[in-house]
Amino acid sequence: MRPSEEVEKIKKLFPVGTRVRLIHMDDPQAIPDGTLGTVDHIDDDGQLHMKWDTIGSTLALIYGVDQFEII
Repeated sequence: MRPSEEVEKIKKLFPVGTRVRLIHMDDPQAIPDGTLGTVDHIDDDGQLHMKWDTIGSTLALIYGVDQFEII
């Protein structure tokens, strides 16, 4: 679990509604690279729960692990 100070930093960097593009996710159920999505909420562990545009998934991004950029 991340310290609450780090979670607050992530929430400030990626407020709800932030649009992102996935660069790469190293996960067996990975979203395809290049997929666009919107931050839906950030949980108490700092994971960014997403509404992905084209695939209907809500798979979360992990800050510092998954590669993505704000668009």
